[in-house]
Amino acid sequence: MAVLSAYGDPPPRVAVRLAVEALSGGDIVGLPTDTVYGLAADPFHTGAADRLFRVKSRPRTVELPVLVADESQALSLCTAVPPAARRLMERYWPGPLTLVLPRRPDLAADLGEEDATIGIRCPAHPVPLAICAQLGPIATTSANRHHEPPLTTAQAVHESLGAEVALVLDAGPCQGLPSTVVDCTGQPPRVLREGRLRVEEIEAAAR
Repeated sequence: MAVLSAYGDPPPRVAVRLAVEALSGGDIVGLPTDTVYGLAADPFHTGAADRLFRVKSRPRTVELPVLVADESQALSLCTAVPPAARRLMERYWPGPLTLVLPRRPDLAADLGEEDATIGIRCPAHPVPLAICAQLGPIATTSANRHHEPPLTTAQAVHESLGAEVALVLDAGPCQGLPSTVVDCTGQPPRVLREGRLRVEEIEAAAR
């Protein structure tokens, strides 16, 4: 497993290219986000999600969220997006907000056992944005074993998960609070997990 520098905005082209190649081949990649380091897989590549669940030691009943490059990519994954969800996208994306939306019925992405909804986030970090812009939406989860503390440096990912990850992109420490998760499948939107964005902020912006 290699650890590559991904400092900069935009990040180095070679780092993004190698990450996209690894993901396209069904491998797992460690990458920085605006919260903590994550593990990523191409959910449209057969077997990649299974590999990610196995590396994470995460049950398939706990669905994988998806990172996207922009609102357009997000809308390609879901259907019947309510006005409140669009207002939240416009206000907080890119940023630490995950929206749970109705999943498009014909979406051929493996994210776990749940197929009625999908969790989507557009992160405020140049590395995942650049990867998603080239490859498309990617399935992600925090870079740690299930129920263990998230890893905040590329070196920690390398030491803990290196044998099972094809590549780790290093852009320095990532120690942000987790994203706030909002269920937008009903009215009004409901906060499932309060993270960097407070419940009061979400409720005001969704009106």
